[in-house]
Amino acid sequence: MDSTPVECGRSRETVKRSDLAGWAEYGYCASHSRFFWGLRLHLVCTLQGLPIAFALTGAKADERETLLDLLAAECELLRERPRQTLIGDKNYFGRGFERELSEHGVQLLRPARKGERERPGAALFKPLRQVIESINETFKGQLDLERHRGCTPGGVIARVMQRILALTAAIWHNDATGQTVLRSLIAYDH
Repeated sequence: MDSTPVECGRSRETVKRSDLAGWAEYGYCASHSRFFWGLRLHLVCTLQGLPIAFALTGAKADERETLLDLLAAECELLRERPRQTLIGDKNYFGRGFERELSEHGVQLLRPARKGERERPGAALFKPLRQVIESINETFKGQLDLERHRGCTPGGVIARVMQRILALTAAIWHNDATGQTVLRSLIAYDH
């Protein structure tokens, strides 16, 4: 689970006259050390990169609340697959948050925050975290998520969903044809 920025404009004039005003907002992306105006795509994916659940929110939406909302909206995900482990970054923290996840039968794997003692599974975290970052990079690099060109809420939603569907279809096709790397889109990059 992670979120990634979906930038919707750069100039102040765009922000002032955009149909996205009120939904899109200024936010900060720590991994890129930059502010942006737009939305945030929250994803829950398998380790192979298959999107399981997603949400498109304002840039300042709390990742923890969004994840809990996703799990509540897609309750069969946990009911049909008990005792799941979710991998996240340091922003997925808090006793109440982790208690709520454990009530749903979800174990959280995340790095320790400053001042916390080392958490269980810390040795596994770095290689698994790289998988999460590479899924976001697939959306941004190969599927041009950052250049979606949506100007209205409906346009942005349609363009983001096109990219999620494209990745899902590629993973399904690669799995059905016995490819070793499921998330590879190179064969379709013409």
